[in-house]
Amino acid sequence: MSFDDEWASAKTTAMHLNGAGGGGGATAKPGTADYVVEDDELGDIGHAAFDLFNGLDSGGKHAAAASGTAGTSLKGDGFASGAALTEVNKTWETQVRTLLQACAHISNHLDHTKKSRKADDDWIGARLRIVGPLVPGDDGAVSASQIDTYFR
Repeated sequence: MSFDDEWASAKTTAMHLNGAGGGGGATAKPGTADYVVEDDELGDIGHAAFDLFNGLDSGGKHAAAASGTAGTSLKGDGFASGAALTEVNKTWETQVRTLLQACAHISNHLDHTKKSRKADDDWIGARLRIVGPLVPGDDGAVSASQIDTYFR
């Protein structure tokens, strides 16, 4: 039995922890127990974070100079709202910088995740191949029962 056949069989009979004992919780559809994140999904999320970063970098700062000037002018003319506007402007700038950093972290992390996940998959795939002559038609993958012996 090939690894894929054995894995498919194991997935259809797997116990779902969130539904164990019948005491509530969502139950996955048969055959969908794997946690799967497609590279395209990671790319879309990372791209959205990158776009938000670029838009916020200019859009979030466009009023900073005008608000700062207005706050200083109002404060100089003796209006209490000038000091309040200046304080609000400082808080806004801090929040924009924080959000920019968050967007950059998300985008960079997802780029790294995509690359490292592929590298991990390649590494695991290379090590789960049988070394030596193969039976014709065999892909060389190690079966799930053979892998299981490593964990006993």
